Amino acid sequence: MDIELAKTYLAIVETGSFVEAATKVNITQSTVSCRIKNLEQEIGTPLFERSKSGATLTPAGQQFHKHALALVRVWEHARLEVGLAETHNDHLAIGAQISLWDDFLLHWVSWLRETYPAIAVTATTAHSTLLMERLSEGTLDLAVMYRPVQRPGLVIEHILDEELVMVSSVLTTHDQLKQKQNYIFINWGPEFHTDHALAFPKMTHPGLSLDLGSLGINYLLENNAYGYFPIRVVKPYLEQGNLFLVKKTPRFVYPAYAVYPEQRNEEAYEPLLEKLRTLEDS
Repeated sequence: MDIELAKTYLAIVETGSFVEAATKVNITQSTVSCRIKNLEQEIGTPLFERSKSGATLTPAGQQFHKHALALVRVWEHARLEVGLAETHNDHLAIGAQISLWDDFLLHWVSWLRETYPAIAVTATTAHSTLLMERLSEGTLDLAVMYRPVQRPGLVIEHILDEELVMVSSVLTTHDQLKQKQNYIFINWGPEFHTDHALAFPKMTHPGLSLDLGSLGINYLLENNAYGYFPIRVVKPYLEQGNLFLVKKTPRFVYPAYAVYPEQRNEEAYEPLLEKLRTLEDS
């Protein structure tokens, strides 16, 4: 399949219109229509329902969406690796859930770049479902996440236990948690979202939600507020007296796993995995 067909399809999905899609990908509307016609002929079924108000996906079009995304990712990944081959001996694509980058995987990447400068590294953050999809399609070489799903051809290895604790910028008691206006909900992923809702059913709609990972600590340091963060990230602030543990509040523990291909270059992978296994203790 011509990859431009998939890109054009995705542009229509994003904009909801053949006209706006043409502007987005810088081609004429007739070219957009021609590409979608060719795509629908290749697939053998209509993907869009056209109307004066725009374009909506058919059931088949909805099913094709995840495949179009994967096609474009694989193509872009191939272009990247071919381009990097001129200046680097190898390329490693790494993905992880956002909290696992802070004070953990970034240290591993620093070690990797210092120890193996000939290996180019690209890093991304995503939720576990997308990380698993990218591992399966081959656009990630290694991912670290909380709750992987076993899939053929992939190895799942326990790396560490992540503990999330509630901390505050001021000494705060359990009773003061009723003051929801001071609470920040930090989005640590769907696992935490579910457990948090069960533990705090009256705090499901806080006034401030941040999808910024550990960057949310900066807000705590500048305001009278409290929220959940990984203990390994807040430990220095607790020791310095800049933040305080909120006593008698639940702690959430999530085992984190490295996921990588079963079929791999053992000689190349093993030193990288060994460092990852011992990183928490170093």
